[in-house]
Amino acid sequence: MNTSEKKAALAELEKLYPDAKPALVYTTPYELLVAVILSAQCTDERVNKVTSVLFERYSTPETMVTLSQTELEKYIFSCGFYRMKAEHILSASRDSIEKFGGEVPSTVETLMSLAGVGKKTANVVYSVAFGGDAIAVDTHVFRVSNRLGLAKGDTPLAVEAGLNRAIPKKDWSKAHHWLIWHGRRVCHSQKPACEGCTLKVYCDYGKKPPKKPSVKVKK
Repeated sequence: MNTSEKKAALAELEKLYPDAKPALVYTTPYELLVAVILSAQCTDERVNKVTSVLFERYSTPETMVTLSQTELEKYIFSCGFYRMKAEHILSASRDSIEKFGGEVPSTVETLMSLAGVGKKTANVVYSVAFGGDAIAVDTHVFRVSNRLGLAKGDTPLAVEAGLNRAIPKKDWSKAHHWLIWHGRRVCHSQKPACEGCTLKVYCDYGKKPPKKPSVKVKK
């Protein structure tokens, strides 16, 4: 994908998803932090069901750390990877209390200083909760970016760097949501809907010729 195609693809994504926004339900930066940790390898719909119960009693770092890891695991079991996620939530909660007086810090660097918080989670919280410019590379963003040719890379950090170069900084946060929505609605993991995709004319993956069926020769 050349520079002009990248600009055209971004314009089409904005046209397709002008109202793209996070699907996670939250009321505070801390609730968003917890929800994003839970969202790894889990649908936002499932996370919202879990947090609607969890946040009734445990919506602050101070209340969250009153739970043991085993108790928290019972609340979040259906989100998958529940042991690791419970550990990360509790570690990040303790750090926010000890380092920031119970507040969620507002920069990518300080967010990543919380135990259990990686670059993707920090970028989401920084962008969504604090209005910063950042692109978080989840599985949808990684897949769609590589397929389109908007940013190629073998790791989320490599794709993030490529997207930061390809997209104007003012559009980073919006583009993050455009790519997620396109991954959910059209560019599916197993069976992307290429035939009906208006980005196909720019897309490296979509422009590939279809594979010819192999012909078996009878001996």
